[in-house]
Amino acid sequence: MKRDSTCGEDDRVEQRTCLICGDRATGLHYGIISCEGCKGFFKRSICNKRVYRCSRDKNCVMSRKQRNRCQYCRLLKCLQMGMNRKAIREDGMPGGRNKSIGPVQISEEEIERIMSGQEFEGEANMSWSNNGDSDHSSPGNGVSESNQPSPVSTPSSRSVELNGFAALRDQYIGTPVSMHYQYLPHLFSYSAHSALMPPQARSLDPQSHSLINQLVSAEDLQPLGTPMLIEDGYKVTQAELFALLCRLADELLFRQIAWIKKLPFFCELSIKDYTCLLSSTWQELILLSSLTVYSKQIFGDLADVTSKYSPSDDELHRFSEEGMEVMERLIYLFRKFNQLKVSNEEYACMKAINFLNQDIRGLTNASQLEQLNKRYWYVCQDFTEYKYPHQPNRFPDLMMCLPEIRYIAGKMVNVPLEQLPLLFKAVLHSCKTSASKE
Repeated sequence: MKRDSTCGEDDRVEQRTCLICGDRATGLHYGIISCEGCKGFFKRSICNKRVYRCSRDKNCVMSRKQRNRCQYCRLLKCLQMGMNRKAIREDGMPGGRNKSIGPVQISEEEIERIMSGQEFEGEANMSWSNNGDSDHSSPGNGVSESNQPSPVSTPSSRSVELNGFAALRDQYIGTPVSMHYQYLPHLFSYSAHSALMPPQARSLDPQSHSLINQLVSAEDLQPLGTPMLIEDGYKVTQAELFALLCRLADELLFRQIAWIKKLPFFCELSIKDYTCLLSSTWQELILLSSLTVYSKQIFGDLADVTSKYSPSDDELHRFSEEGMEVMERLIYLFRKFNQLKVSNEEYACMKAINFLNQDIRGLTNASQLEQLNKRYWYVCQDFTEYKYPHQPNRFPDLMMCLPEIRYIAGKMVNVPLEQLPLLFKAVLHSCKTSASKE
């Protein structure tokens, strides 16, 4: 039976792939064939005049699974492939400004001007809250759809961001904002000017105080119950250390499940959504708690146990590239947390923000999670700026740790199980040695 020609055309559309990430394309967007995700990302980046940073060599792989890891390289490829920013409506509303506008080829110099933010300087007619189509990301900048450190605000957008903070904070925390809150520096808006502005003492918003207390009360901050004491002279085998790591992971996972049921918004989430969130973030939650509230036991008692384990030459020889990368990143992250000395309140907020990841596939109510995520984002910012007025970069430093945790947790899945004892030995030994020298 001969198929209808229209069906054939539809099939060809279905088979088209996004020129940016290779995902299934939904049509011609801003001049090139692309998916909805890259279309929305490009629109938000241009409308909000965002400037990103690449933590690597500005040549990150762009695929459906990798596209969210580096916003800089994603926007760079959008421009290189010919996405036309002049096709975006100036009001940021859905729909292109001119459907007939096709792809453009712009010079490397102009691309660099856009990527560095120079192209946006002097353009002050921008609304900070104008996101076009929502990306379910954290307010303004942060752990957005990308799991990646968020964009840096351009100088031209700074004043508008400060003005927009009051309304947004009022919306998501739910209490009126007094005048002095309007001038709180927003994430990554800290420039040379902030160093000239002496910190001003202020009170913590009552609603922030209440929400933080609820989060902290949901935490089990008691020491871990898994025995980690070994007799002097005892040699720990690879199998014994692996079994201990499994018992620790079991206890930590059990604590995360109990934590979810105590969250103030637990009853607001559907069973499917909180199950989906837990199954996608449990490794990240365990890693975050191990680096903060349980760090004394992990980098003390567990480190002592791993010191009694001697890997064989074969184990050392087989240690993978993935294991090496995870080891280096974990050591870096430990030093960062050790420097920050994260409080229980900050830990509780970071954990909630990380858990409320509205970009996880399969969620039934992503918009609800977006609202909750933004609420605790502002609560955490309010607390850190109140508690640590002389550390203006503390809040962005904390938030920058979350995408790193997500990245490491994703990479650890690729480390062979039999290599975990050696990985933990190397990381804990290095971290304990580093901490003792400080």
